[in-house]
This record gives sequence, C-alpha cells and structure tokens, in this order.
Amino acid sequence: MAVKIRLKRMGKIRTPFYRIVIADARTKRDGRVIEEIGTYNPKTEPSTIHVDSERAQYWLGVGAQPTDAVAAILKLTGDIGGQATLKQPEPKPNKAELFDAALKELHSEPKKGATTGKSKPKAAEPAAEAPADETPAPEAE
Repeated sequence: MAVKIRLKRMGKIRTPFYRIVIADARTKRDGRVIEEIGTYNPKTEPSTIHVDSERAQYWLGVGAQPTDAVAAILKLTGDIGGQATLKQPEPKPNKAELFDAALKELHSEPKKGATTGKSKPKAAEPAAEAPADETPAPEAE
C-alpha cells in the first residue's frame, strides 16, 4: 500500500487551513486518513506550522512519500534536511495591558497644544477708509 504525507484542506472559502495527514495514496484529498501529524495555516503572518516531528520521522522512515507542499513544510521545520528555519510569530500583546495603557494616557495631564478650546473670533480689523463715491450735489439755481 502506497502511503502519502499530504495536506487535508479545512476552513471556509478564502480562509484555508490545512492538516498535515498520513493517508493512503488512493483516497481523496479530504477523505479518510490514517493519522494527523500537524497543522499549517498560510493566512497568518508568518505562516503558522505545527508538526509532530517524532511521528513525521517515523512515517518517513517506514517509506511514506511527502507531496511537494508537505516536503517544503517539513524542510522548514527541520524534519527533512536538518536545520529548522521556521519563523515564529510575534506574541500578541495582552488586551488588558493595552486597555490599562490607553486609560493611563487618557487620564494623564493634557499635552500643551494637543487640544484647543473654542475658536476665538478674530479681532475686528479696522475698516480701511474707502473713498465714498462723490456724487455732485444738485446745485440750486
């Protein structure tokens, strides 16, 4: 029986999520599997990859053939080729800490020039004396 290590697609439309599985080569892509050994999420930055290395090494040792995509993933994790070059995502900040920091900033002393009060009307500029149209006064005859 030919055994493959391949990806099983999960998730919604436009939000793929894959499981790295061991399956018979004759089954469908999302069909029955022998074992799940990991997950792969390409939508995160960087991509999230979790692989049970012990099980991957076992299946590679007994002759399971990885697909091209899985082979690339296993190279990143170091299961094929030796060195792991997997990037880890930055830890997300705690929402409670972010809220406390925003609250402190809100209640701190207002910064100079940061806010303005009601706009003051401009001082009335003295009107320039415009020459009046001189119309000749009717002369009395």
